[in-house]
Amino acid sequence: MSDFNLELDTSGLNCPLPVLKARKALSGMSAGERLHLIATDMGAKQDIPAFCKMTENPLIELTENTDTLSFIIEKGQDNG
Repeated sequence: MSDFNLELDTSGLNCPLPVLKARKALSGMSAGERLHLIATDMGAKQDIPAFCKMTENPLIELTENTDTLSFIIEKGQDNG
């Protein structure tokens, strides 16, 4: 797994909450810092990459385990 600056566990939360919480966490981070997001809602597998593309925050890594998804998202330049 890639290095990260902040970890956010959204286990047990359904969409859109993982996306909303990721947006809030990233808004408090500096460009280039990385967020490790953990989700159990399998809908996040599509929602988080779409959120990253829309907000220009690069999705560095996506790891899928039996019941969890793990994302490494890098804060883009002046993006929320």
